[in-house]
Amino acid sequence: MNIILLGPPGAGKGTQAERLVASRGMVQMSTGDMLRAEKNAGTELGDRIKAVMDAGELVSDEIVSALIDNCLAALKPEQGAIFDGYPRTAAQAGTLDEILGNNGRRLDHVIELHVDEDKLVTRIVGRYTCATCGAGYHDMFKQPKVAGTCDVCGGHEFKRRADDNEQTVRTRMAEYRAKTAPVIPIYEARGILTRIDGMADIDTVSAAIAAVLDGTQTKA
Repeated sequence: MNIILLGPPGAGKGTQAERLVASRGMVQMSTGDMLRAEKNAGTELGDRIKAVMDAGELVSDEIVSALIDNCLAALKPEQGAIFDGYPRTAAQAGTLDEILGNNGRRLDHVIELHVDEDKLVTRIVGRYTCATCGAGYHDMFKQPKVAGTCDVCGGHEFKRRADDNEQTVRTRMAEYRAKTAPVIPIYEARGILTRIDGMADIDTVSAAIAAVLDGTQTKA
């Protein structure tokens, strides 16, 4: 089974992809991670990617397509793929269909984690972690039991991601809307798009995704 996970940054795509990898043996294909891995692999394609990235230019659709094709060809027949960050344009959607077809595969589901943007901003901006062990906390939803002391390791230093601020988060959301706007109608027309409440708790979202993949939930 091959699926696309859609949703703005912070919607939980990475968490849900990790769960699908663990529970179903699927392989997450995040284009950013794939490009970095190939760049460091020393292959001919990796050298091409390195030259483009070192020059500060955007990697072409042709190179991304070749990378995805190579990764799909390396999968076992029983392994499904989770696409994260691709496709972002109508042209890329068509290319993905071709690549999947060349590898004897098809796109089965497109799942959009639908979010309330104002609530998502609150969720992201309030995040912080223990600087020692990395335990996660939140200003509103999960503070340490003892103020200023990590529940896990007892550390007293905490940190926040520099880009976890409202302006940056809203900019990323606007970019997501602009990039996915041409793609969503394509999959809606094909009847393979399902919207899930991405604001629900992690287990509820996982259960909803499982219902889609198992054919027990009606598509949007």
